[in-house]
Amino acid sequence: MSILFALAAAAAPAPPLPSPSPARLRADVTAMVGFGTRHTASTTTDPRRGIGAARDWAAARFAAIGRTCGGCIRVERIERSFTGPRAPGGVVVQDVLGIQPGRDPSRVVIIGAHIDSRVTDVMDTTSDAPGANDDASGVALVLEAARLLAGRQFDATIVYAVFSGEEQGLWGATLLADTAKARGWQVSAMLNNDIVGNTIGQGGAREARWVRVFSEGIRSSEDMAQQIARRGNGGEDDGPSRALAKAIDGVAARGRFGLDVFLDRRPDRFGRGGDHEPFLKLGYPAVRFSVANENWDAQHQDLRTEGGTVFGDTIDRMDFAYLGKVTAINTATLARLAAAPAAPATATISGALSRDTKVVWAPVPGAVRYRLHWRRNDTADWTGHRDVTGTQAVLPQTPVDDHFVGVSALGADGSESLVTFAGR
Repeated sequence: MSILFALAAAAAPAPPLPSPSPARLRADVTAMVGFGTRHTASTTTDPRRGIGAARDWAAARFAAIGRTCGGCIRVERIERSFTGPRAPGGVVVQDVLGIQPGRDPSRVVIIGAHIDSRVTDVMDTTSDAPGANDDASGVALVLEAARLLAGRQFDATIVYAVFSGEEQGLWGATLLADTAKARGWQVSAMLNNDIVGNTIGQGGAREARWVRVFSEGIRSSEDMAQQIARRGNGGEDDGPSRALAKAIDGVAARGRFGLDVFLDRRPDRFGRGGDHEPFLKLGYPAVRFSVANENWDAQHQDLRTEGGTVFGDTIDRMDFAYLGKVTAINTATLARLAAAPAAPATATISGALSRDTKVVWAPVPGAVRYRLHWRRNDTADWTGHRDVTGTQAVLPQTPVDDHFVGVSALGADGSESLVTFAGR
């Protein structure tokens, strides 16, 4: 038996992931709403109200989950003072992290959401701001993902992140992105979940069939020369974050979650942003999950009723069965990417004036084989693939002028990395 097949045979498939608990998700959102306001500049000394109590609660939840698996998740807090138009006097922004170490401590996948909330006036630090959907829903999802994956061993380290300071300028996410760079983490993926728990949107329109996943194509971290090269290669739809979004779409397409992915081909909702953006600026693959239909009467609103319209981000507007499905897709994606090797750092193609395309890529530690992907230039999704060993291969009768090519790395258990687009 060859070493390759011995490795494959030795890697037992991981047991199926348990289903998320809508009741647990509801309980966590209820707890966060119970802190009254979670404004970033609200009190940090009151044990029952404000951002300090909420962050302490999140840390305690991570610690409790960690105890169920013998300490497999450790709690860490990072903080920094930020100043800006929405905090002119400065504010200490603190992130609460649950860290599940993998076999490779330098390679990381991140799932995050922001715990801070606000009302109509972003400077109002005392009024009740329940923030049930924005974004207690995302924090509950992150905690549930940690509960479901606790006790499993992965190649990559998983970082479960609870951000503060999102409403003031994505400050908590900026803090973690900078921390990742300073620590030399190789970030394979960042999943941002923000407003993921309602199905009835503005005007009463209900949509429970899909969740939106936003991703950039041309990378915000690329300089002009790199952007020109990507355009020349035709890779506008195949940057690392778009590859991540397509991988999530593939996870959902297996049909076991009862929820489709709406692959939104822009970095975020039109003219708006989220906590994945600081990671994009540093070159890390990152996407945003958000509900199919937003309800703007329930976002950033004082609690009130005007002209028969009820305003406010309250828990009664949420759909926890839907939130459970979004959680399941996130968790399955995390498990896949944390189990797989990293994506090849580079991949190139050649074959001008030829019917064949030659593909060469960088080796990946831990990969037992690689998967070549290809498609015609007039399609958006990969249509063919072939598994190979080594770091180069030829695709016969696949003219380079008319086909896009990518390469992913496979682990011994078949877990697949993101696809790296091959250019010149």
